[in-house]
Amino acid sequence: MRQEIQNKADSIKAFLEEHNCRDTVIIPLEEGAFTDCFIIATVTSVGHLKGVVHQIWGLLNDLGLSVNNRHKTPGEDGWELIDCNDIVIHLMSSELREFYSLEKLWKASER
Repeated sequence: MRQEIQNKADSIKAFLEEHNCRDTVIIPLEEGAFTDCFIIATVTSVGHLKGVVHQIWGLLNDLGLSVNNRHKTPGEDGWELIDCNDIVIHLMSSELREFYSLEKLWKASER
């Protein structure tokens, strides 16, 4: 992963942790993948998800990241995907994160 993207991903991770998201991870993807990395974090409720999504737009703008799928209101299902081209952010409830196991899926794809 390019250093510029790693720095931006680190900033997003720190932001999410400051906003009480849990178990935040950065998963670098292989060269040539559709994005450089995923950031996955657990939110505690739909209200928490909405608050984090509302607050993150300023940070993404400050980092110079454009968002391809900006919604006015996050979904009620407990999962918001924010596509910033080089970085894709997944904010998920603990139930959905456990069910979809994105970390395991992408680590398995590396084999």
